[in-house]
Amino acid sequence: MRVIGLAGWSGAGKTTLLERLIPALIARGLVVSTLKHAHHAFDIDRPGTDTWRHREAGANEVLATFSDGWALMHELHDENEPSLAELLAKMDPVDVVLIEGFKRENHPKIEIFRGANGKLPLYPGDPTIVAIAADVDFDGLAIPRLHLDDIAGIADIVQAYAAPADSIDWDRGDQGT
Repeated sequence: MRVIGLAGWSGAGKTTLLERLIPALIARGLVVSTLKHAHHAFDIDRPGTDTWRHREAGANEVLATFSDGWALMHELHDENEPSLAELLAKMDPVDVVLIEGFKRENHPKIEIFRGANGKLPLYPGDPTIVAIAADVDFDGLAIPRLHLDDIAGIADIVQAYAAPADSIDWDRGDQGT
């Protein structure tokens, strides 16, 4: 299983780009999964649902199944949040896992940069960034720069730079968004 991340500041367009990139990679014959680091207050469940009530009653895991899929919710209680490597190990093997968030982890990343955000780019401060997809030009980059709308070019970068998950030194990262 190969992995590559999309990293950038909030509002840069990571999710919007993923929505366009996933079908482009599937059209190339790849099986794609994603792993998203959500905000700390995020919960996929809603108060009042049966699954929420099971969790509130103390169930360690709740598996909800429905006609189009299933979702497993595992309560951490006093455990630490799993590392990116531990989360990837829980996923079924696929051709490529696109990671959104975890920008401080040690895996190859494409930086998503939008000039209107008013933030500085993560590159060159992050040596794991292999390319930048942006809506502005950069001078003198040592890595590829693509426009945010160049989905085919970004898919090429994914195929060229995604690394086998078992080849990454996960201990060099710092978990989080």
